[in-house]
Amino acid sequence: MSKAKEVMNAHDIERTLERLACQILEQISDPTAMALIGIQRRGADLACRLSQMLVQRLGQAVDCGELDINLYRDDWTTIDATPQINTTNINFPVTEKTIVVIDDVLFTGRTVRCALEAILDFGRPKAVKLLVLVDRGHRELPIQADFVGKQIVTDPGEHVYVFLQERDGQDRVVVE
Repeated sequence: MSKAKEVMNAHDIERTLERLACQILEQISDPTAMALIGIQRRGADLACRLSQMLVQRLGQAVDCGELDINLYRDDWTTIDATPQINTTNINFPVTEKTIVVIDDVLFTGRTVRCALEAILDFGRPKAVKLLVLVDRGHRELPIQADFVGKQIVTDPGEHVYVFLQERDGQDRVVVE
């Protein structure tokens, strides 16, 4: 097994999220008609952090939800393990809102495809934007993030691990 290489530390992640919060406000013309939806698990943690940053800047609440995409996966009948079902918590209307879907790592694009399908079960958004902490390339579907924290070059066989304080007790991103 190859050695893990840290590509982001806690300070990098914090600084990156601050920049992404600013980019959201620059690019979304009506933040009152915006909502964040984080893909379970670490995308939901990132969405919560970004929501808090946006509340500080806007001085008003920002709708924030969690989305479990496991039942929308196109491979769940072919994988060895039973998928772990997490929580979906979207307690606000998505219709006519700009939805910012948030995930930790963008790889093949399949997780985002699932998220788009799942969100449509809640209504028809005005627009959907994608925010990822790390874009590692190797797309299998024509999906591109609107907001990217860090782009990294990886081999398809490498793994990108995102560790977040809320779930793992530390903030860092490593490639192995």
